[in-house]
Amino acid sequence: MNVRPLIPTAVTAGAAALGLLALSACSTADASDGREDGKLKVVASFYPMQFLAERIGGDHVKVSTLTKPGVEPHDLELKPRQAAQLEKAGYILYLKGVQPAVDTAIEKTDIDHKTDAAKLTDTGLHPEKPEQPEQPEQPEKTEADGHDHDHGAEKDGHDHGAEGDGHGHEQGAKDDGHGHDHGDGDPHIWLDPLKYAQVAEGVGAALAKADPGNAADYRKNAAALSGELKALHTSFEQGLKNTTTRTFVTTHSAFGHLAERYGLKQEGIAGIDPEAEPSPARIKELQTVAKSDRVTTVFFETLASDRTAKTLAGDTGLRTDVLDPLEGITEKSKGRDYFEVMNANLTALKTALGAK
Repeated sequence: MNVRPLIPTAVTAGAAALGLLALSACSTADASDGREDGKLKVVASFYPMQFLAERIGGDHVKVSTLTKPGVEPHDLELKPRQAAQLEKAGYILYLKGVQPAVDTAIEKTDIDHKTDAAKLTDTGLHPEKPEQPEQPEQPEKTEADGHDHDHGAEKDGHDHGAEGDGHGHEQGAKDDGHGHDHGDGDPHIWLDPLKYAQVAEGVGAALAKADPGNAADYRKNAAALSGELKALHTSFEQGLKNTTTRTFVTTHSAFGHLAERYGLKQEGIAGIDPEAEPSPARIKELQTVAKSDRVTTVFFETLASDRTAKTLAGDTGLRTDVLDPLEGITEKSKGRDYFEVMNANLTALKTALGAK
């Protein structure tokens, strides 16, 4: 009979303790390196950035968002826990101009890899330019992280953000003082599929720089997503090509980029704040516009009250419907992700504008 030598309990306990210490040290080093369980820790500011990070990062990233579903992103105030979350990230993706509190917190972080998506495409509106959609261009891979460089900021001769912000009552008008100040540009670039495709390609290059070991996958995923966004653009272009009217009325003037891309005219009820009360003069003006431009529908969004939209619709004999600015996905959203909701938006616009 073979007899195994007994290992003293003290030795066994000591070995276990050393193992725990080693694991603890490894976890600490992993966290301080911006990684968790071998994956790059990515913090996204709100849903449009989260969607990009998840689609492009795939299995190589662990994505968290600062803005939970159902929270109005413009009003977000960071808690100390969320500020600490930023410091532990391996990569941060945000869109400057949407969330002032987030912008301030990110500026204070000293992590190496953070991308401002606003630097990856043109955030300005140019109503004086003819409607000629341009295909996205690949960003320079040596300046992909958006941290210190201005990607394409002057590719078309314009100072992005020096022209109208699209948050007034008409496309390209200045903010009327309601709600939040987005600066000189319109940050809702994700509602233009081609501009969103530009951002996707830039994020792919930035992730490749943050995590070189998985660079090929990031670039491949970004290219695939860009292709899907270009196909979505084609659907919008064809679906809105021939319509009875080119004007739509919405409580939230978030659709300046979409309107410019497809030759539409956005009429905001009360500026950037979807719940702001419109003035009597504005109501009267919209009643005139609705009649002259053959408007059929007043749009509202899922994250805000529909009261103002229904009041205006009742006064003008119009109907109401949802046009989602896609700042967040909830159980009330007409879709489970960016593409489903954008296709629902297209259907709503085709109906409202009388697409032929």
